[in-house]
Amino acid sequence: MQIIFITPEAVPFSRVGGLADVSFYLPRSLVCLGHQVTVIAPKHRSADHMALEEIDSWRSEIDLSISRREARFFRGNTGQAHQAVLVGCDELFDRPGVYGNEFGDYDDNAERFIFFSRAALQAAGRLARPEEEVVIHCHDWTTGLVPMYLKSWRGQFPTLDRAGTVFTYHNLANQGLFLHYDFALTGLDWNLFTSEGLEFHGRMNLTKAGLLAADYLTTVSRKYAQETLTPAMGMGLEGVLLSRQDQLIPVQNGVDYTQWNPATDAHLAAVYSRDDLSGKKKCRLRLAEIFGFADSGRPTVSMVCRLLSRKGLDIVVKAMDRMMGLPINLALMGLGETHYQDFLSEAAERWPGRLGYKRANDQILLRHILAGSDIYIMPSRFEPCGLEQLYALSYGAIPVVRGTGGLDDTVVDLVANPREGTGYKFDEYSAEAFLEALDRAVRDFDDQDRWLDAIRRGMNGNFSWDSSAEIYEMVYRKALGAAEKRV
Repeated sequence: MQIIFITPEAVPFSRVGGLADVSFYLPRSLVCLGHQVTVIAPKHRSADHMALEEIDSWRSEIDLSISRREARFFRGNTGQAHQAVLVGCDELFDRPGVYGNEFGDYDDNAERFIFFSRAALQAAGRLARPEEEVVIHCHDWTTGLVPMYLKSWRGQFPTLDRAGTVFTYHNLANQGLFLHYDFALTGLDWNLFTSEGLEFHGRMNLTKAGLLAADYLTTVSRKYAQETLTPAMGMGLEGVLLSRQDQLIPVQNGVDYTQWNPATDAHLAAVYSRDDLSGKKKCRLRLAEIFGFADSGRPTVSMVCRLLSRKGLDIVVKAMDRMMGLPINLALMGLGETHYQDFLSEAAERWPGRLGYKRANDQILLRHILAGSDIYIMPSRFEPCGLEQLYALSYGAIPVVRGTGGLDDTVVDLVANPREGTGYKFDEYSAEAFLEALDRAVRDFDDQDRWLDAIRRGMNGNFSWDSSAEIYEMVYRKALGAAEKRV
């Protein structure tokens, strides 16, 4: 099977969040199953320092209503067995950010990602071999137009006539909503700009395009798939999703345990495993040094995320005084909304020696935090999948999470299930419910035999990408079957 990933970000060329990791680790696991995988992504500024080979014969002009842009194509080395093709257009992608800068999203994101979708489809048409089964796997709003183009312009890409399409929505909070006049940039017939098509409360919705047009849909956890079928979490698209729920398959994101494994992690102060946890004590001492904790004997609680309300920062702010009334050290790292950054900086000054904050997004520091922590908090309002709780489990940090999305799927509550539990969960989105769960974890920390048993159960979990890849292989087969019927 030939699988073509179309994604706005992909390691090692660009990274904003977990989607870039998905676009690296999942293709690698699919190759191990015997498939050929090519990742198509924009050539962002972050890839400029990398060795890229331009494919001169692929250059093309793309008509965007009243303007034309030249698309250039480059082969990139992923360092793995899967290939990469980057779409270049300096006017649109030679920028410091993937989606925006410190002031917000770029004003021309509609043009940027409509152009990318058109160019990526051209690249897919050149890559596809008619003698092989071809699946195009698109990710999030930035690529939602690709399945719609294939459905609407059938015959213009003959090598893709039998291609199956899969659209994955990673987070419905970001839907690609633009003013109605941006629809002209797509080149699609205006008959598609209706409530049954891409129109959404008078605006153009690019996620809706993917949901309507792809052969099969996936999202990143079982619980999140269920949540998005409801008005509370469907973000206005629950009706579309309900109409296509027979084609919606949840696939849990995974972890690369060759990279996220405290037994082999060379960045740590000491390695350790579930069979020998002695090295974790050294990692806790190292974390105390990094964050300036005066008493390393206290339970260390940590949180690393983008500083946004939906990640639970509003709860953390309300709970901070009471959190620091518990006998804990608190290690925090993240970038995001300025008022949260300022609050955490001021909190570090208020509780010196007990609370440390790093205004950064540092993957090496994240490893130190995971390895040196006893408790890892994720009080998210919603969390489609979440990866940090999986990393925390692997590194022997007990998660305290809200029971939403992938957090609910991957953490077993110690209160409800003491013999199989791996963490603590709360349901109500409130500072009080969060504090109750955290307080329980801090109190249980004193029972070290029980605590270490929970750590070992968490470290024994298996959320590998290989398991996810096998499910995706099944999804791709279903998409190919649907495409065959369509032809």
